[in-house]
Amino acid sequence: MNNYQLQDDLLVKVSGLKTYFYMEQGIVRAVDDVDFQIGRGKSLGVVGESGCGKSVTAFSLMQLVQRPRGRIEEGEMLFRMDDGRIIDIAQQEPNGPMMRTVRGNNIAMIFQEPMTSLNPVYTIGQQIMEAVMLHQKKSRHEAKEIAIEMLSKVKIPGPKQRVDEYPHQFSGGMRQRAMIAMALSCNPMLLIADEPTTALDVTIEAQILELIKDLQDEIGMALMMITHDLGVIGEMADHTIVMYMGKVVETAPTAQVFETPHHPYTQALMRSVPEIGRKDRLASIRGSVPNPYLLPKGCPFAPRCDFAMDICRDEFPPACQVNGNHEVSCWLHVERN
Repeated sequence: MNNYQLQDDLLVKVSGLKTYFYMEQGIVRAVDDVDFQIGRGKSLGVVGESGCGKSVTAFSLMQLVQRPRGRIEEGEMLFRMDDGRIIDIAQQEPNGPMMRTVRGNNIAMIFQEPMTSLNPVYTIGQQIMEAVMLHQKKSRHEAKEIAIEMLSKVKIPGPKQRVDEYPHQFSGGMRQRAMIAMALSCNPMLLIADEPTTALDVTIEAQILELIKDLQDEIGMALMMITHDLGVIGEMADHTIVMYMGKVVETAPTAQVFETPHHPYTQALMRSVPEIGRKDRLASIRGSVPNPYLLPKGCPFAPRCDFAMDICRDEFPPACQVNGNHEVSCWLHVERN
């Protein structure tokens, strides 16, 4: 039996994760040598443009990568279970007994569009009860009481009546609340929120984010917040990783990422954020995201970067430390050191 080691304050440690998709047109390196860690009860923000590998990173951690085209090629994903055992998720069978225990009971996920995650022919209550009965071994009556309690906790009015309603009877914001209730019904160690507010208007978005934050404090779970919205990251995350074309290009405490972004891509993202009172036009990043089947040889951001050098086009830079626990993968900083 493997004796994995994980620092006492850590819940998750991912090292050298590579998740590839084998398509007719070629290989898509959706996640390419990614490292990160999440402390117990802490929040990690994962930010980047669409297609950068954020969601595939989360699906890898849940062993939900679509087979046979997609698979985890390399890497280690250490996770501390609720009973104290440390497992390597990368070594687990996706449909094996260990992953059935991990999913829902230890790691829960809120998806981008709740209508694709909620079954339209079952009531909201039945869907929450199913998870509770499966993972918590509760009776149907106990499970229904927990479902009502969770709907109340996520501030759905009239939970005793609404527990018997169907997804189509809920508004978009209420469906997202129901998804959160379902995800948290088994008190997971880690909640993965994949763009949880994309389809919602700004007032509902603020309510959902506040709700997740409050429940995180109450339950003491860790949070992995996946988004392209830097405002959400600034609000929700203790630590942030910035991804571009499957690579982590910058990682640091969130405040440092906002105050002193070091990678040209992160700097460009910051310049594109609207601010009240800003008089100059928002800056866009020139060029477009490269074809995932024809990635540049070196740094994938080099064709769009204003500071690109010859070495950037030939070789991906190693991660280097700047200002203590701030890490950046950019030849500009490798040369300075």
